[in-house]
Amino acid sequence: MESFSGYFLNHGPLAGWIAGSVLLLLVIGYLGLPLFVWALAGVLLFVSFGASVNCVLVFVGFMLLFLIKPIRTYLVSSVVMKLMHKLGVVPQISATERTALEAGVVWIEKDLFSGKPDFDKILEEPYGQLTKEEEAFVNGPVEQLCQLCDPWKIWKNREVTDDVWDFIKQKGFLGMIIPKEYGGMGFSAMAHSEVVMKLASRSLPTSISVMVPNSLGPAELLVHYGTEKQKNHWLPRLARGEEIPCFGLTEPLAGSDAGSITASGIIFKGEDGKLYIRLNWNKRWITLAAISTVIGMAFRLRDPENLLGRGEELGITCGLIPSKTPGVTLGRRHDPLTIPFQNCPTQGENVVVALEDAVVGGVAGCGQGWSMLMECLAAGRGVSLPAQSAGGCKLAYRTASSHALVRKQFGVSIGKFEGVEEPLARIGASTYAIEAMRRFTLGALDKGLKPPVVTAMMKYQATEMGRRVVNDAMDIMGGAGISLGYRNLIAEGYIATPIGITVEGANIMTRTLIVFGQGALRCHPYAFDEVSAIEAKDVKKFDTAFWGHIGHVVRNLCRSILLSITRGYIAGVPSGVHQKIRIHYRRLSWASATFAILADIAMGSLGGQLKMKEKITGRFADIFSHMYMSMCVLRRFKEDGQLEEDLPYVQFFMKYSMAEIQKGFDGLFDNLKIPLIRPLFKGVLGAWSRINSIGSQATDGWSHLISTSMMTAGAQRDRLTSGIYWVTEKTHGLEQVRARATTHDQTARLENAFMIVTKAEAAERKIRSAIKAGSIPKKKGKASWDDAMARKIISEEEYRLLTEADRVRYDAILVDDFSESEYQNKI
Repeated sequence: MESFSGYFLNHGPLAGWIAGSVLLLLVIGYLGLPLFVWALAGVLLFVSFGASVNCVLVFVGFMLLFLIKPIRTYLVSSVVMKLMHKLGVVPQISATERTALEAGVVWIEKDLFSGKPDFDKILEEPYGQLTKEEEAFVNGPVEQLCQLCDPWKIWKNREVTDDVWDFIKQKGFLGMIIPKEYGGMGFSAMAHSEVVMKLASRSLPTSISVMVPNSLGPAELLVHYGTEKQKNHWLPRLARGEEIPCFGLTEPLAGSDAGSITASGIIFKGEDGKLYIRLNWNKRWITLAAISTVIGMAFRLRDPENLLGRGEELGITCGLIPSKTPGVTLGRRHDPLTIPFQNCPTQGENVVVALEDAVVGGVAGCGQGWSMLMECLAAGRGVSLPAQSAGGCKLAYRTASSHALVRKQFGVSIGKFEGVEEPLARIGASTYAIEAMRRFTLGALDKGLKPPVVTAMMKYQATEMGRRVVNDAMDIMGGAGISLGYRNLIAEGYIATPIGITVEGANIMTRTLIVFGQGALRCHPYAFDEVSAIEAKDVKKFDTAFWGHIGHVVRNLCRSILLSITRGYIAGVPSGVHQKIRIHYRRLSWASATFAILADIAMGSLGGQLKMKEKITGRFADIFSHMYMSMCVLRRFKEDGQLEEDLPYVQFFMKYSMAEIQKGFDGLFDNLKIPLIRPLFKGVLGAWSRINSIGSQATDGWSHLISTSMMTAGAQRDRLTSGIYWVTEKTHGLEQVRARATTHDQTARLENAFMIVTKAEAAERKIRSAIKAGSIPKKKGKASWDDAMARKIISEEEYRLLTEADRVRYDAILVDDFSESEYQNKI
């Protein structure tokens, strides 16, 4: 049999040529070059290793089978498609799951899922910005509402006061998302978020009361899906606050699994010949229900007489029911962890409403409720709760850092102790990150996009981040954190944290079922098309998707190998990136490639069972969401001008995030049970992953720099906590700070103490230096000041400043106490 001469066999060591050949194939895969390049490389290698002519011809024929699409489709793809369908490799998608998958769009998360993110494109995505009108509203009416609120009075009396409600209605807070042509504000998602964030930093019950009418509910449903008649009737009244809306979705047997609702509506024809619906429901956990005048309602609609000609079971439908309609029961309340906002059950028994008026969208909206809800949630999850969490984090940043500087133990500000530096740094880095996530995501929403996987990540990670931050703040505040009263700024957020964790899809479910459970199909470049093609028995569409998927797997396998071996250093980095940040783009490329290949391995080996393996999908969700959060932080650093002073925050969070990604990979290597290769997967690849870790925790130096900057007055501290209610010299003027420091406004009291203590630090340093040098004897407190002034180490003005600092320091750390009658009674 005739053979080629085999150049590699006759020139140099064979092992070297084999290694070079493997490297060549890895590079071809890494670059994602087309199949004909693989064919040419294969022919070259066969010839170079001295293969027979017949062997080369067989290889060429084999490659032509795959290169010529019609032949491949007929001979190969059709067989593969039938086999996959028969073996049940692809997941079965229910109608409700398909609706959820098809709601909204994909955004940059698809890039991160792809294994080869295009950072240049991602960095060009818009960033959330306020218009001048929106900014004026935040600085005007929102600030005024914050001043009007008395958080402790609201808490103690267990109600948002009438004057607060009147102001909310008069200033149009309930119509922020309603277009101007219907009397609303027509605000962007960014403005909506800014309002909620600022209010949340002052009073959670007030922020919730404003947030709910502007999120999933009657106004949003009408804006997107209502008939013109419905819009003209309801929207102006909602915008003016003449109508108070609520939305009834959850039930005793339908919490996070909202698709299992039992509320029902039956279509019938009235004596006047018009179509009506008879409704019955039992809803609970409905915010604002007890004071609502119109109830948005999700229910299952049936048409037993087929009056609409579309069969009996029409599906989930959204309707609007006036609260005074006969048969509606309201008035009772739940008590959500003592946070005094209206959260209530509601029942309806044989409630009759006109179909065309009640169903959102009229007859055309019958059975479209689930689609409406999924599309609205695809945007809403990225606005309200992340805004609340961001407000809470910024408040914790400002409160904990002020307390850490002002509060002294053993003669030193407690923020100087390394044990306090750790939680302070976590608060600082998390606050930087949550604001980065919020602003970047809002940029997409205001661009008109509704990316459900991203907003699910936002809801999950933002509320979890808020939980960690408020826990750290509570540890730093100590006794000041656990004593309720006017002076406690963080207890309300601490107590309320589980509410945000639970609503809009409990975090456990959001993590395990949505972020990756839906993300695997939504964000994968080929998986959903493959499933759809198999269901439709479309072999041409399947051929394109399946072989695209194979190429995708090969590319990411090669990328993950080379990026792992080189620790990401061969990955590209966008131009103009700060030198100290370049490594994070490389590590993110490495993480993306490894994530992508592991996702395909899991999908291929577990098939339709993957969505039931929630511990596995949860780990994938953690990696996926940390990649997104990391990208948000890098995007913010660019948007803010790559400020050197922000580097510690960026470095700390990126190190933390990469460590979490590595933790996720470790869990996958330990627990993905791949047939036949389990020992290799866990024992070899898992060990290599741990040895060649993608990330580790930040060093102590970064946490020291962050905590120091948090306790330093200046533009950076103000910038990183902007957008919350906090009385400062910059926003309110020095006189206002001093005046309010003597009232119940603890933000002003802390700010005043922080400013004066900061100014007094120079005099304290002089005294410490004099004691160290032996110029004055070591004494405690005022005695050392007397000696220092007597020896002219400090001036009379500095002595006065030290005295004032001592006074305001003491006042700032006090906690509230009450007489028995004050404790028991309302204010």
